[in-house]
Amino acid sequence: MRRSPKGIGLAIIGAGRVGLFRGAVAARHPAVEWIGLAEINPERGQRIGAEIGADFITADYRELLKRPEVTAVIVATDEHLHVGPILAALERQVPLMIEKPLATHLGDSARVLREIETAGVDAVVGYTQRFRRRWLAAKEKVRTGALGDVTMVTSRAFMNRLVAIDNYRRSDAPETISPMVISGTHALDIVMWYLEAKTPVEVYARSVDKVLGPDYGGIDGTAGMIMMSDSSIYHLNISWALPVTWPGAVYSLEVGIVGTTGVLTIDDTHRDMVLAVSAPQGEGYLPDQSRLVDFLGSYPPGDMALGELRGPMRTETESWLNRLAMGVPTQHATAAEAHNRLMLTKALDLSAKLKRPVSLPLDVEEERDMMREAAMA
Repeated sequence: MRRSPKGIGLAIIGAGRVGLFRGAVAARHPAVEWIGLAEINPERGQRIGAEIGADFITADYRELLKRPEVTAVIVATDEHLHVGPILAALERQVPLMIEKPLATHLGDSARVLREIETAGVDAVVGYTQRFRRRWLAAKEKVRTGALGDVTMVTSRAFMNRLVAIDNYRRSDAPETISPMVISGTHALDIVMWYLEAKTPVEVYARSVDKVLGPDYGGIDGTAGMIMMSDSSIYHLNISWALPVTWPGAVYSLEVGIVGTTGVLTIDDTHRDMVLAVSAPQGEGYLPDQSRLVDFLGSYPPGDMALGELRGPMRTETESWLNRLAMGVPTQHATAAEAHNRLMLTKALDLSAKLKRPVSLPLDVEEERDMMREAAMA
């Protein structure tokens, strides 16, 4: 017997790009009956609220969460501002979609995960690439054993520096973010999702900081390895310090998966659609006037076409709303998986700072001790 969908009263905390994208998708979903928006910038809150047809707009997320209409929450604030809204939303005992990461500090992430598990709330995390067809097709081949036992995976991510500069400028603790924590985590999540049957036991990494280090105290890129208990290896690298004129609007990724009976390579560099123009077109994360060439499709949320967002963030948001309204299963990342991804990226960053391997899992106390050691080195 087919069940009638449940109505959704949606609270969106944060009216940046992601809040706008998800809010616009939600406004078109038949199960969404009410939308409230909290944004600390009043002008932007009113502007985005009008654009998505919000029923209630405020600068205070606590005021929004007191509304009786709220039955689900999206946390779409800046990365370093997730903890407060998440903990406040958990008091309402309503389902959550949280942009990655859960937090930028490992201790905060562990605390958030404990609170989510104690509350028994259905909380998912926005690892949007899980909703793209190519990554799902590859997941199925790994899951069904088409490659045999996976022995080695490699991933290479290239990004122009616009994302890095924006993140370092916005963060109140730039030392807690890095290319691995903010952006490399997307490739890492896909691969670790494929390798979910394996147990990581050690990481080893090195970083460089010749571009972003002098001006922002940041890291240009990191290369590392994650070793599994069965001796399989994941080799990964990311640089988010490429010149602004690099054609990838945000992300350019290549993945290779080798198994005992097969191999699978995925080219996600977006070089199949190249746009070259005489005047800037406003493509990507933070359009720059000097960029006249773009790899179309390299903006991870998707693309605006015919007045609507088309791509994985739309699919991901619609799937989550269907999950709430009709109880259908989805492939969203769990809060536990998101904490695991942060732990792995923090371990890689620590290994690079200490120039030695780091054993896994990395707990909060170990991270604190290693951070002190790195600061004294």
